[in-house]
Amino acid sequence: MRLSVNEEGNWRSFRHRNYRILFPANAVSNIGSWAQRIAQDWLVLELTNSGTYLGLVTALQFAPVLLFSLHGGALADRFNKRKVLIATNIAGGLSSAVLGILVMANVVALWHVFLLAFALGVSTAIDGPVRQSFTNEVVGHDDLPNAVSLNSANFNAGRLIGPAVSGFLIAAFGTGPSFLFNAFSYLFVILALTQLNEKAFFTTEKSSTMTNVREGIAYVRARPDLYVVMAMVFFIATFGLNFQIFNALMATKVFGKGPASYGLLGTFIAIGSLSGALISARLEGFRKTLFVVRAGIVFSLVVIILSLMPTYLAYAFWLPVCGLAALTTLITANSIVQVNTDPVIRGRVMGLYLLIFMGGTPFGSPLIGVMSELIGTRQTIAACGAISLTATTVIYLKYRNRVDLPGDISISAVLKTTNSSKNN
Repeated sequence: MRLSVNEEGNWRSFRHRNYRILFPANAVSNIGSWAQRIAQDWLVLELTNSGTYLGLVTALQFAPVLLFSLHGGALADRFNKRKVLIATNIAGGLSSAVLGILVMANVVALWHVFLLAFALGVSTAIDGPVRQSFTNEVVGHDDLPNAVSLNSANFNAGRLIGPAVSGFLIAAFGTGPSFLFNAFSYLFVILALTQLNEKAFFTTEKSSTMTNVREGIAYVRARPDLYVVMAMVFFIATFGLNFQIFNALMATKVFGKGPASYGLLGTFIAIGSLSGALISARLEGFRKTLFVVRAGIVFSLVVIILSLMPTYLAYAFWLPVCGLAALTTLITANSIVQVNTDPVIRGRVMGLYLLIFMGGTPFGSPLIGVMSELIGTRQTIAACGAISLTATTVIYLKYRNRVDLPGDISISAVLKTTNSSKNN
């Protein structure tokens, strides 16, 4: 039975039964994921009291993106996405459960955190492009922009709840329960995936000729409206979108706060992120490449201002502004890439997008950790905002007259170009 929602409203994706099954399961999983992120950072600080190690464990968790996200996109275009997602969620749940057990048994060591963060990163790197391209099969092309916004709202609702829950769990019981809760949350997604009706999927014919990632790269290179978005997202994500590290260092080293106060910072930024996700559901008319670049400039300025906040309360109250600016930018970027990409190659394009979105983190996170110890936390945050601002401004000035023109390219043209380069 379909919900009585306005087809043009914020909630029209809920007309699809499969989406209604997945959405609450993903909500539970998102809460668990954010609870683990807070617990993992706090565990590293407990074991080392080092910003450098905090950056390293974040880098290890995102390093698999460099190795596997493109191949995850190829898997999305070749195989049954639902079955692939079941496998990646099982793997993610197991890595979280093992870490939780090690902490509860009081035998955890730093190398355990490094190894299991990397294992979780592998499952995430494969899961990401498959899950992103799976959304189109669940709701169809017409409702895809709305579903992207609602999925981001779901993710940030988890960010609103998860850090606060984790902060209080850590204060009362230590970090172990947060990891076990996240492991349990994966079961909801696995169960939901088994309950989906595949006959209701908006499937597209699998390509029998485009079987590797080379075509995805060639496709994006031929589309300035796509590669400009990806270039801007790289700088914002690598340098500006590091609130997990910024908050941990500001809470402990600058403001001298405990785990509950640290967890609440995640909730504050989630207020703005959730607002941005909900607002973006009504901004479909503004989803153009230049809008993303301009929003990226605003976001970079907001990060610079964050570094100047003098007290814990001032810092916390500015975080919602950061979340609003970040999500308005990133949801629009994600929507542009998904909606404007041919369905036959969407998985590989999303794999490339996620590689660019998260691939800089293994390099940026350790750099941020080292910089925080060399020049100070505030100065590091300001420098990250300045790098993002410089890059986005240059991109805007260079491409402002090119990116919003129609940018259509056929799959056959990509194959012809790619095959010619092979022969040469």
